[in-house]
Amino acid sequence: MPELKTLGLFMVTALAEIVGCYLPYLWLREGKTIWLLVPAALSLAAFAWLLTLHPTASGRVYAAYGGVYIFMAVLWLWFVDGIRPTTWDMLGSAVALLGMAIIMFAPRSA
Repeated sequence: MPELKTLGLFMVTALAEIVGCYLPYLWLREGKTIWLLVPAALSLAAFAWLLTLHPTASGRVYAAYGGVYIFMAVLWLWFVDGIRPTTWDMLGSAVALLGMAIIMFAPRSA
Protein backbone atom coordinates (compact mmCIF):
# COMPACT_ATOMS: atom_id res chain seq x y z
CA MET A 1 0.00 0.00 0.00
CA PRO A 2 2.77 2.52 -0.71
CA GLU A 3 0.37 4.37 -3.03
CA LEU A 4 -2.06 5.12 -0.19
CA LYS A 5 0.81 6.20 2.05
CA THR A 6 2.07 8.56 -0.67
CA LEU A 7 -1.41 9.98 -1.26
CA GLY A 8 -1.95 10.45 2.49
CA LEU A 9 1.39 12.20 2.85
CA PHE A 10 0.51 14.50 -0.04
CA MET A 11 -2.85 15.31 1.56
CA VAL A 12 -1.26 16.19 4.92
CA THR A 13 1.34 18.27 3.07
CA ALA A 14 -1.36 20.15 1.17
CA LEU A 15 -3.32 20.79 4.35
CA ALA A 16 -0.22 22.25 6.00
CA GLU A 17 0.34 24.57 3.04
CA ILE A 18 -3.28 25.67 2.83
CA VAL A 19 -3.45 26.41 6.57
CA GLY A 20 -0.13 28.25 6.37
CA CYS A 21 -1.52 30.50 3.65
CA TYR A 22 -5.06 30.82 4.99
CA LEU A 23 -4.07 32.22 8.38
CA PRO A 24 -2.22 35.26 6.94
CA TYR A 25 -5.20 35.74 4.64
CA LEU A 26 -7.43 35.99 7.72
CA TRP A 27 -5.10 38.58 9.21
CA LEU A 28 -4.70 40.64 6.03
CA ARG A 29 -8.20 40.42 4.56
CA GLU A 30 -10.47 39.70 7.51
CA GLY A 31 -8.83 41.85 10.19
CA LYS A 32 -8.00 38.95 12.49
CA THR A 33 -5.14 39.05 14.98
CA ILE A 34 -1.55 39.26 13.76
CA TRP A 35 -0.78 36.36 16.09
CA LEU A 36 -2.18 34.07 13.40
CA LEU A 37 1.19 34.50 11.68
CA VAL A 38 2.84 32.29 14.32
CA PRO A 39 0.86 29.12 13.57
CA ALA A 40 0.97 30.06 9.88
CA ALA A 41 4.79 30.05 9.94
CA LEU A 42 4.82 26.74 11.80
CA SER A 43 2.39 25.25 9.30
CA LEU A 44 4.50 26.38 6.35
CA ALA A 45 7.62 24.98 8.01
CA ALA A 46 5.80 21.67 8.44
CA PHE A 47 4.78 21.84 4.78
CA ALA A 48 8.40 22.22 3.66
CA TRP A 49 9.52 19.39 5.94
CA LEU A 50 6.73 17.08 4.74
CA LEU A 51 7.84 17.55 1.14
CA THR A 52 11.24 16.11 2.10
CA LEU A 53 9.68 12.83 3.27
CA HIS A 54 8.92 11.63 -0.25
CA PRO A 55 11.45 9.11 -1.58
CA THR A 56 11.54 10.32 -5.18
CA ALA A 57 13.16 13.25 -7.01
CA SER A 58 12.01 16.64 -5.74
CA GLY A 59 10.85 17.89 -9.14
CA ARG A 60 8.61 14.85 -9.57
CA VAL A 61 7.25 15.27 -6.05
CA TYR A 62 6.47 18.95 -6.63
CA ALA A 63 4.74 18.22 -9.94
CA ALA A 64 2.62 15.40 -8.52
CA TYR A 65 1.91 17.31 -5.32
CA GLY A 66 0.22 20.03 -7.37
CA GLY A 67 -2.56 17.63 -8.31
CA VAL A 68 -3.27 16.74 -4.69
CA TYR A 69 -3.10 20.42 -3.72
CA ILE A 70 -5.86 21.19 -6.23
CA PHE A 71 -8.04 18.45 -4.77
CA MET A 72 -7.44 19.60 -1.19
CA ALA A 73 -8.12 23.24 -2.11
CA VAL A 74 -11.50 22.25 -3.53
CA LEU A 75 -12.27 20.35 -0.33
CA TRP A 76 -11.22 23.47 1.63
CA LEU A 77 -13.58 25.53 -0.52
CA TRP A 78 -16.39 23.19 0.47
CA PHE A 79 -15.72 22.51 4.15
CA VAL A 80 -14.07 25.74 5.32
CA ASP A 81 -15.41 28.39 2.96
CA GLY A 82 -18.82 26.72 2.85
CA ILE A 83 -19.07 26.83 -0.95
CA ARG A 84 -20.21 23.64 -2.59
CA PRO A 85 -17.89 22.72 -5.48
CA THR A 86 -19.39 22.64 -8.94
CA THR A 87 -19.30 19.62 -11.19
CA TRP A 88 -16.45 21.36 -13.03
CA ASP A 89 -14.52 21.82 -9.79
CA MET A 90 -14.85 18.13 -9.08
CA LEU A 91 -13.96 17.11 -12.62
CA GLY A 92 -10.89 19.34 -12.57
CA SER A 93 -9.85 17.83 -9.24
CA ALA A 94 -10.26 14.33 -10.63
CA VAL A 95 -8.10 15.19 -13.65
CA ALA A 96 -5.46 16.68 -11.35
CA LEU A 97 -5.45 13.54 -9.19
CA LEU A 98 -5.15 11.39 -12.30
CA GLY A 99 -2.14 13.46 -13.33
CA MET A 100 -0.61 12.97 -9.89
CA ALA A 101 -1.12 9.22 -10.10
CA ILE A 102 0.49 9.04 -13.54
CA ILE A 103 3.50 11.06 -12.40
CA MET A 104 4.04 9.22 -9.09
CA PHE A 105 3.10 5.66 -9.89
CA ALA A 106 4.18 5.12 -13.50
CA PRO A 107 6.65 2.26 -13.95
CA ARG A 108 10.25 3.44 -14.08
CA SER A 109 13.55 1.77 -14.64
CA ALA A 110 15.77 1.79 -11.57
